[in-house]
Amino acid sequence: MTGPTPRRVDPDVDLRVPADRGELRAHPAVVLGVIAAGGVLGALARAGVQAAFPHPPTGFGWATFGVNVSGCLLIGALMAVVTTGRVPPLTRPFLGVGVLGGYTTFSTYVVDVRQAAAAGAAGTALAYLAATLLGAVAAVWVGDAAAGRLLGRATGAREGETATGRPGSDGARADGGPS
Repeated sequence: MTGPTPRRVDPDVDLRVPADRGELRAHPAVVLGVIAAGGVLGALARAGVQAAFPHPPTGFGWATFGVNVSGCLLIGALMAVVTTGRVPPLTRPFLGVGVLGGYTTFSTYVVDVRQAAAAGAAGTALAYLAATLLGAVAAVWVGDAAAGRLLGRATGAREGETATGRPGSDGARADGGPS
């Protein structure tokens, strides 16, 4: 007995779906090419922000903080859009893995925290560490929630039904059918 087919999340390559596992092997240059192109764009944007707003080793890394939080906001929104299934193939690898993966920089954030602590600014390092973690998680949630709400309105979700077509909080579908 085989189990149910896993729910497809990604419209391009979802390695949990058996039919998609061959996609990366069949078209590795295309998938890796769009990731690389997106990564270049994201890294250039991040470098531009960081060059425009440098900070001393003992200072709060506002540029890196802003990049990571805004990138997480966009990642949350992108995932809400991707899960609708109405996006062109390779959207997630290009935008999510490439552009936003190259744009966000949690490795630089960790280096900034270490440098601040080593320079004697332990309070700044701790504040930066906590603010970035909390800000990033909150930003993903806000991006996903906001995009989901906008998509619900844009797709004409019926009253009492969420954007995914599931029953609302009262458990009943708007059309009176079973939930």
